[in-house]
Amino acid sequence: MWGRYKNSSMASNRAFTSPRLRRLFCSLFIVAAAVAALGAFGSSDPSGQGSSPERTTAATKIAPWVMEHTANGQQAEFFVVLADQGDLGGAAALPTKNEKGRYVRDVLWNKSQTTQGPLLQWLGERGIEHQSFYIVNAILVKGSREIAEMLATRSDVARVEGNPHIQNSLPQPVPATEGSSQPGAPATIEPGIVYTHAPNVWALGFNGQNIVVGSADTGVRWTHNALKPHYRGWNGVTADHNYNWHDSVHSGGIVCGPDSPQPCDDDNHGSATTGIAIGDDGGANQIGMAPGAKWIACRNMDKGAGTPARYIECMEFFLAPYPVGGNPSQGDTTLAPDITINSWACPTPEGCSVNTLQGAVEAQAAAGIMMVVAAGNAGSSCANLTDPPSFYAASYTVGALNTGTDSVAFFRSRGPVTVDGSGRIKPDITAPGTSTRSASNASDNAYTFADGTSMATPHIAGAMALLWSAIPSLQNQIDPSRAALNNAAVHIATNQCSSSGTPNNVFGWGRVDILAAVTSGTPTPTPTPTPTPQPITLSASGRKVGGINTVRLTWSGATSANIDVNRDGVVIATVTNTGTYTDSTGDTGRARYTYKVCAAGTSTCSNEVTVRFRQ
Repeated sequence: MWGRYKNSSMASNRAFTSPRLRRLFCSLFIVAAAVAALGAFGSSDPSGQGSSPERTTAATKIAPWVMEHTANGQQAEFFVVLADQGDLGGAAALPTKNEKGRYVRDVLWNKSQTTQGPLLQWLGERGIEHQSFYIVNAILVKGSREIAEMLATRSDVARVEGNPHIQNSLPQPVPATEGSSQPGAPATIEPGIVYTHAPNVWALGFNGQNIVVGSADTGVRWTHNALKPHYRGWNGVTADHNYNWHDSVHSGGIVCGPDSPQPCDDDNHGSATTGIAIGDDGGANQIGMAPGAKWIACRNMDKGAGTPARYIECMEFFLAPYPVGGNPSQGDTTLAPDITINSWACPTPEGCSVNTLQGAVEAQAAAGIMMVVAAGNAGSSCANLTDPPSFYAASYTVGALNTGTDSVAFFRSRGPVTVDGSGRIKPDITAPGTSTRSASNASDNAYTFADGTSMATPHIAGAMALLWSAIPSLQNQIDPSRAALNNAAVHIATNQCSSSGTPNNVFGWGRVDILAAVTSGTPTPTPTPTPTPQPITLSASGRKVGGINTVRLTWSGATSANIDVNRDGVVIATVTNTGTYTDSTGDTGRARYTYKVCAAGTSTCSNEVTVRFRQ
């Protein structure tokens, strides 16, 4: 459905702009002055279509998908990405999520408002359908090859990329019955939840309280018994969907229709992933990792069918949520989620460009939003982790294990990342992903079983919610929080897929252990006061692992059962005394770290060792 907002508003419109009278007027204008209309680019770039070298240069800016889908007079949707993008570097030094979010939104919004004007005017004067975005400084356009070429010639345009309609291959659920009294239903907590040690964290008093999880998926059946109590828009009596729900599907909508005014799931997938992260009906159906957390949602797929525009629109909504039926100019960053579940992909073979989504993903991370992303289900070959946003450094990428074991699920994609030339190690971490029982969209008390990295991903989103509720100092601090889960994971070594040791391209840092992550970041409940009878000797070496500064510590002489690992005077982990520890610092640039290890709970410590990273 094409939108109803005027181009001159400079707001990032929810849907395309195409007033019929304006289009008719502009068509007559073009007929009257065809040469001038096609030859001029507006006041910002008077060069017209340019000379042959200029046209050749412009063609290099246009993605192959756009060229293919505008052949023979066809029209297609494509992104016009501006050369001037916002610099978010200042967000890292800000201490709180509110400060980070406000800074990021303001930088990006102001950049779009000050740079998109000439393009919006040019498009509006010609009645060309378009939608403005700010989380990536870009404008979605529906036009011909000629329009794409004319736009690409502009000096303020960096590239023209496609907006393909792609179909996610979503897990096919198997119906399950409700309640422990029913045949086939669990009498206790789901096995995958147990295997992560989440119930042990609940026993410590941390269940995700004060954390908000955003679901980017096929939608959510918000009235489901295991989901409704945890919906931020439900106060126990009435529902308020403003700032808690957005639908980026503006046409079609197989079950929910377009622009659904309330949370709706047209496939089951979104209800299931949300349930694995936070679901609990207060009875026998304890399906979620962090039942004390709240959820909000954005529908970015129409029964599995997504587009880059839908994906970006939902990321823009999560950065600064706005009312149902509203637009991004009304965004409120204080209502942004802490974590988002992203069990979807934008396949490059179907026309998704490698970096179309990258800016939006990096903006969420800069704002303190942990974007947890599925590695994908491309099978057991190496280097098949190729679909955005799974391979971005800013994505916390999750692989799937066979539930209850530390064996990799056969369907799960593996690194290294080759599609962008980085050689990056992915996934980052793994979690249970087979025979996973969760909420269904069939009814308010329906449940299903499914397999996939889609199921593993919300386990990690829920684990992060538990970590942040237990250790508030880590909340919305992306790199230290990733390092906390990575360091505490059950490391699973392999020599497959061009990697060895940990992390690697099959298991990442290993299987999540949320109890270890929580307890290693807090004082040891029962410290061992026995002094070490002989000196502890520490050595250390540093290297880049997936671009992250990583330090390997080795010590001898310690006889205590547990060891406190100190970095720069702070205990970062309490671990079993195995004589080794790998610290994934979360930093990527120049840095210096000073380490020592001590018998847990005592002042009996090793020598100090300093490790430097030059770049």
